[in-house]
Amino acid sequence: MPVGGLTHRATDNAADLVVRNAKIHTGDAIRPQVEAIAIRDGVITVVGDDNDVAPHVGPDTKVVDALGRRMIPGLNDAHLHVIRGGLNYVLELRWDGVRTLRQGLAMLREQAARTPKGQWVRVVGGWSAEQFAERRLPTVTELNAAAPDTPVFVLHLYQAAVLNRAAVKAAGLTRETPDPKGGQIVRGRDGEPTGMLLAAPSALVLYSTLAKAPMLEGEDRKTSTRHFLRELNRFGLTSAIDAAGGFQNFPDNYSTVVELAKAGQLSLRIAYHLFPQTAGQEIDDLRRWIEVARPEDGDEWLRLNGAGENLTWAAADFENFAEPRPELGDYETEFEKAVRLLMEHGWGFRLHATYDETIRRDLAVFEKIAADGLFPAGNRWLFDHAETVSADSLDRIAALGGAMSVQNRLSFQGEAFLSRYGPGAAADAPPLRAMLERGLTVGAGTDATRVSTYNPWIALHWLVTGRTAGDLVLRPPHNRVDRRTALAMFTEAGAALTGEEGVKGVLRSGFLADLAVLSEDYFNVPEQDIAHIESLLTVVGGRIVHAAAEYEGLEEELPPVSPAWSPVAHFGGYQATPATGLSGARQAELLGQAVTESEQHRQWRARRTLDHQPSSTFFDPCFSL
Repeated sequence: MPVGGLTHRATDNAADLVVRNAKIHTGDAIRPQVEAIAIRDGVITVVGDDNDVAPHVGPDTKVVDALGRRMIPGLNDAHLHVIRGGLNYVLELRWDGVRTLRQGLAMLREQAARTPKGQWVRVVGGWSAEQFAERRLPTVTELNAAAPDTPVFVLHLYQAAVLNRAAVKAAGLTRETPDPKGGQIVRGRDGEPTGMLLAAPSALVLYSTLAKAPMLEGEDRKTSTRHFLRELNRFGLTSAIDAAGGFQNFPDNYSTVVELAKAGQLSLRIAYHLFPQTAGQEIDDLRRWIEVARPEDGDEWLRLNGAGENLTWAAADFENFAEPRPELGDYETEFEKAVRLLMEHGWGFRLHATYDETIRRDLAVFEKIAADGLFPAGNRWLFDHAETVSADSLDRIAALGGAMSVQNRLSFQGEAFLSRYGPGAAADAPPLRAMLERGLTVGAGTDATRVSTYNPWIALHWLVTGRTAGDLVLRPPHNRVDRRTALAMFTEAGAALTGEEGVKGVLRSGFLADLAVLSEDYFNVPEQDIAHIESLLTVVGGRIVHAAAEYEGLEEELPPVSPAWSPVAHFGGYQATPATGLSGARQAELLGQAVTESEQHRQWRARRTLDHQPSSTFFDPCFSL
């Protein structure tokens, strides 16, 4: 848009894009606040004010006025299942952000009516019963009423799935179907499956059933992934570390992002991990991968970051906080082989570890290898999740040069965690301040899409407030972080976990041009409104990949959602709700303060004989005779 005071100048180093008139938080301690930024060839060339960027405005420079809004470095989700999420995004009905079960069921009913025969309606993560006004799951009866003939699969966290009658049939579940290890098919008095599946505590029964639904193929996979990345851009995400995960095979399921990267069609930078999928052949898989690739192979758009989040299946302590902690068998022998193999070949890794009991066992293996001088051997490694990690374990992690990646899983599972482990454990789940006080790099993420939502502002809200999606306070002030620290966990720390702290994570000359102009000022909105922030302008590598409000139409064009009956084509993704302003509790608190002040003022007047009405007298004409 034309901007007064910035005229075109003949220059050999004209910027491709200039964003000015912004409140820019750079994240750079040397120059933390600026007003304008210039970008050329995907890299930041100038940070400063109008006078600094003016010489770089040429006839082809796109100048965007931020209208005084807050700008931040692009967000980096340090633990996101972005590759798997992209392959399925347009097939999923998202309840992320939906505030009532009634609305969710209405969406489901409408979607079932347009879903063709042979396809399923699937609600896969990103929500919790606690976010609903009704505070409950849908029932099988409700799903049958909403979709009598179309299979419906509704996943709730790592805890359960609810299937309607048609989905039970489509999945081939019968009275003869055995319960898988660690899972339960709930059955009625007649022995037939009711439609409820329980993780007890393994989620394999949930995901193996979901895997029976039809999947996308070919170009539809690319279109789905591009729309998912655009949805992430909507919230200011410019990078993500893909944590691999179950049912994400290499190289088959990675081919879509590889093809998009080759075509220059990624709108999010992805650093990915490799996760052995078959129990019993994990070492063989790792050995094959080591022979053909090395961490950091690739470029700033798509790069290998190491192994994990599992190295061996036996060492995984999958969390279902509605169930007791899983008791793992002996796994150290194969686990040690995997770690030694990675260290010897320059591969870092990340490890899913929910409970301190698992973390202590893993650390004992690392310390044994370190005694031989082979750990960490200059390789990056980290623990994911770590809700119950102890102070002693954190000291051992720091001594071994490890890092941490935390996610807001308790935004959605906090009530279950509190019920099982009590308020003391919940207050330290995870111990954020203890991690930071030890100087550990602590990246933040969401663990989307099958548990938490992919909206990073829900995670930032959780980091700052300690509140769940159901507005329950779990973490007290001593285990929360301030807004700047939380943002750094989503920017600088994420870059450090991929070895890219020298090129991204802050807005500085010479760094990658990844940024977001926000709908609200993150540093000044009430805490409860952090969760409602979105990006109005997201830039990745100097490309405008998302634009809304005044900037609508500046973003790159996407192909239409395919297939046309997709839930995303009709409902979109995250269901945004307006900022609440004062919460009911805070409103009542302020009213109470006002009443107290009023009474104090009345007493002051009475003491000065300005008010002759006795303090014990109460008059309400509604009750007068």
